[in-house]
Amino acid sequence: MSVPFRERNPVTIGAISLAVIAALLVVAFKAGDLPVIGGGDTYYASFSEAGGLKPNDEVRIAGVRVGKVRSVELKGSRVRVKFQVDNSAQFGKETGAEIKVKTILGSMFLALKPAGPGQLAEGTDIPVSRTSSPYDVVEVFEGLAERSERIDTKQLATAFDTLAAVTRNTPEEFKSALKGVSALSQTVASRDDQLNELLRNLDDVSQVLGDRKDDIVALMKDGDVLFRALVARRQAVSNLLKATANLSQELTTLVRQSRADLKPALDQLQGVVDLLNANQENLDSSLRLLAPFYRVFANTLGNGPWFDTIIKNLPPAPGTGAGG
Repeated sequence: MSVPFRERNPVTIGAISLAVIAALLVVAFKAGDLPVIGGGDTYYASFSEAGGLKPNDEVRIAGVRVGKVRSVELKGSRVRVKFQVDNSAQFGKETGAEIKVKTILGSMFLALKPAGPGQLAEGTDIPVSRTSSPYDVVEVFEGLAERSERIDTKQLATAFDTLAAVTRNTPEEFKSALKGVSALSQTVASRDDQLNELLRNLDDVSQVLGDRKDDIVALMKDGDVLFRALVARRQAVSNLLKATANLSQELTTLVRQSRADLKPALDQLQGVVDLLNANQENLDSSLRLLAPFYRVFANTLGNGPWFDTIIKNLPPAPGTGAGG
């Protein structure tokens, strides 16, 4: 027979209630680690340095929080970061990672840079080649403070006073030169992208030259052979050039001397050409009529040294007895 709830021992009920509340609090604090409530895929990333990243820092994609860092451990000479990402986040197989500054006080977060097709498999370790670490702002300021302490402020003030005294009576040309240098520096700064592109192109050119170094060496060797041959034949080449120059001079002299004789001949030749053009139809007719005669003449002379022919309408020779 069951005992009514009111009649049960209140100490036992209180202890059980406190245990249940404590368990609920633990579950609430550890909800992110539970497989159902805090679901997500676990990944790893290797960095050359931690960059101030700590466990429980945020993991973001395009500025949106998608998970958090679980642990930061040293593995050999690399820092291995374990982080968890929500199942709904999508990023490709070539995704990279970068540690970025969240606040000026040194708080950091892990930024994923999606790249490539598909989805990065769970448990994948992003290599160092696809990760980057930021400058530690705190360390930078600490280094600045240490360096500032080593500066001799009196000597620095004296240097500034001396510089001010020197430039107080500086000629206008020197001021213009300083302005020109300032303008030049601004121009160079404004062309930063073009300079980077130029340097990249120079790198490509140097790489191509490096790949073709054997061909370039062979070309230089062939050029050396050619130059040696030219040096060995320089007298012959010199004689050839002199003979060519003499020939050009002789031809020039011949043309100049023959110019008076050539003009009448060219004029007469022009007359002959005009006459032939005027009698072109007669020449064509003569050539057509000449063809039958040429065929008969060829047949007549086709019997060797003798040839036979018949001449009509002539009377017979006396004493031959031939009838006409």
